[in-house]
Amino acid sequence: MPHRIRVLIADDHRLFTEAVEAILAAEPRIEVVGLAHTGEEAVERALSLEPDVILMDIAMPDLDGVEATRRIRRESEQTNILILTGSNSRDDVARSREAGAAGYVTKDRIGSQLVETILELDAA
Repeated sequence: MPHRIRVLIADDHRLFTEAVEAILAAEPRIEVVGLAHTGEEAVERALSLEPDVILMDIAMPDLDGVEATRRIRRESEQTNILILTGSNSRDDVARSREAGAAGYVTKDRIGSQLVETILELDAA
């Protein structure tokens, strides 16, 4: 079996998380290995599951996605983190990059860009 990209989805909106999981399940080269609904859960699951890619919401309870990204990157440099957000704020983009995010995808572009972006990250 060819390499499958292991993905962790971290977002506090369960319906959105389920929708993203369904989109990714349709791609045979991607495997969703876990879900997290808070920033703290995202950090814990990232460190225990060691996914290839984390889809990280920027606004989550108890720990925002930028700080969760920063904490994960301190422990795991090989995991690529894509920030997911409804915001297109330059400040959010800059803070995400500074924290170590590999990319930034707005939620309105999920269907058209997400799978392609994950596959590109893995190829890099």
